[in-house]
Amino acid sequence: MKTGTEIESEWGSGGACSERGITPSPQPSPHGRGRRGRSAPLIECTLVIRAAARLLPLPWGEGRGEGEAGRLPQHVRITSRGTIAALCSLLVIFAFTTVTHAQDPSLRFGGQIPPEVDTIYERGLSYLVGAQADDGSWKGGNDGCGVDGICLMAFLASGEDPNYGRYARTVRKAVRAIITKQDATTGYLPNSMYHHGFAMLALSEAYGVVDESLLWEGSSKVRSIGQALELGIRCAATSQKKNKWNAWRYSPDATDADTSVCGAMLMGLLAARNAGMDVADDMINGAMDYMRRSTGKDGSVAYSGGFGGMGGSMNLTAISALVGAVTKTKETEQYKASLRRLLDNLEHRESGSYAEYFRYYMAQALFQGDYDAWQKWNAAKVRELHEMQGDNGSFNNNSYSTGMSLLGLALNYRFLPIYER
Repeated sequence: MKTGTEIESEWGSGGACSERGITPSPQPSPHGRGRRGRSAPLIECTLVIRAAARLLPLPWGEGRGEGEAGRLPQHVRITSRGTIAALCSLLVIFAFTTVTHAQDPSLRFGGQIPPEVDTIYERGLSYLVGAQADDGSWKGGNDGCGVDGICLMAFLASGEDPNYGRYARTVRKAVRAIITKQDATTGYLPNSMYHHGFAMLALSEAYGVVDESLLWEGSSKVRSIGQALELGIRCAATSQKKNKWNAWRYSPDATDADTSVCGAMLMGLLAARNAGMDVADDMINGAMDYMRRSTGKDGSVAYSGGFGGMGGSMNLTAISALVGAVTKTKETEQYKASLRRLLDNLEHRESGSYAEYFRYYMAQALFQGDYDAWQKWNAAKVRELHEMQGDNGSFNNNSYSTGMSLLGLALNYRFLPIYER
């Protein structure tokens, strides 16, 4: 259980690296993929090429190597649409000739989406547009790169074209805000390692779909998204090496760890790897060892201390199940126990400041672990959020709650690469 300062804020405070510590469907449905303009084909092709970069000897490098090796050049990813179309055709043929078993299309592309989802999502995005500060950030509690990343991902997950759609300006401002705040020397994305994890996740989702020839129009370029990710990964590695648990806590210089921050960092690193960045296996394996040691036989997950269970919250069980699924370690007893606990408690709700946090992780954990259970849970949450949303489109009148609540629904759209099953 969390007590004292642990309950005060999941977002924590910065450490020595911080300059300022702050407390803390192939056949789309009428409401489905591709409904929001020109982004769907481009995003789909980009995702296929991303995956193929690790499987095929493409001309710009093989696999995930050092520096630029294995990373898709910007002109290939975005501006050369003819090249993307040609590659997609070849890669689709490759996929169909090498895959030995078919996946239910609804898992990949989505089935019928409850009509309320669009209504909730559009109203929530409208609120976030109005709440964005001139510098591209979002204020009003838990400020920092992580909250900016959460709000950015809400827009990227909507399916609207991030370069020419209605929210293109909002997206560019948010990406610039995150990169500008990054420490150019350490790579730290303030105001805590919790923020750092979510910011890396958001930059990874933006990498390859946001046209960087447009990103810095009207302002001085600080660094590319890929460069920012390289710095962020380096910071994560440096911080982990200082930590006796091979994990992370709020400060980049912390020697203790907790499963909440560790889960956020793992998702950021896994997304970066999925985007083609070089993330060492040792980083992922070390952190996953910590998560497994913290998981009890009943599926409960200890907040800190590195010893299993001890009656940890459902939030932590959802995080543990999610990282277990994304790292493809579903065969472990810890993963099975975590998923079983979630499935046995589908009616569970969190209150207060952890409600959005729980919905965000529970949605992804169920989607990755038991699609049928996710469908039932999702239908109930759509109704719940429809009733909870404020007249101004927000949740709890703040950007963090609104962004997290929208991302809890975004699996209905399946646009973010990290949501792939």
